[in-house]
Amino acid sequence: MAFLTVDCFSEVLGMSIGLSVILPQRLHTVNPVNGGHFTPPYPVLYLLHGWNGDHTVWARRTSVERYASDKGVVVVMPAAHLSFYSDRTLGLPYWTFISQELPEICHDLFPQISRDPGQTFAAGLSMGGYGAFKLGLSHPERFRAVASLSGAVDVAALFERLQKETPEKHTGIYGIQHVRGSEDDLFALIDRCKREGKALPRMYQWCGRQDFLYQDNIRIRDYLKAAGADLTYEEADGDHQWKYWDTGIERVLFWIQELLRAHEA
Repeated sequence: MAFLTVDCFSEVLGMSIGLSVILPQRLHTVNPVNGGHFTPPYPVLYLLHGWNGDHTVWARRTSVERYASDKGVVVVMPAAHLSFYSDRTLGLPYWTFISQELPEICHDLFPQISRDPGQTFAAGLSMGGYGAFKLGLSHPERFRAVASLSGAVDVAALFERLQKETPEKHTGIYGIQHVRGSEDDLFALIDRCKREGKALPRMYQWCGRQDFLYQDNIRIRDYLKAAGADLTYEEADGDHQWKYWDTGIERVLFWIQELLRAHEA
């Protein structure tokens, strides 16, 4: 595997943006340290960071590179800053960047990446778990599966709390309008998929029982099940910290590997 740090230009954002990329290599000496021999096109996982993170944080805080070494999957980790993967009311259009421009940048820079939706995945933690579910529910035709670890999956409820506690940090994301029922609300996106007859992607969800987002995760879990989603839900004792996300991303990569094997069968 190769680990690349990429500084590229986003026309949508009008500025340079950072990406960390784990890229399979076609090695002829297969071993558990450096990975195996993989043939392009490669499946791709867009792996999203949480609040206060950036494109480097997954590699700094977890062993994601090691976990990915024998999977043959490209892992793209973009910077999205404090955007909540949204086109900010006061700020830059990060959602348009993540959902529209980023895949095209990656396909241009890394033509080895598959364009097959059956080989395209998204995952993330906390804010990034929300972003991954938002990608899958906004564009279900483009993703085989999406995964959330300790996801901030009920942004309407969360921002009602945050705007009371720290409005100076959060009002610029969604403004003062109601998020509930908007295109930033995962519950509304689930309803839209049902209304339009769109099949939901496969979904994986994990949250710790002591996490401050646990009840939000239970609500969307039940909503997804009622909507007929193919959801793998897991929980365990734990709160909102990296030691759980480290083991979690390893499970997500194994889950993706199983889906890819089923896709190839």
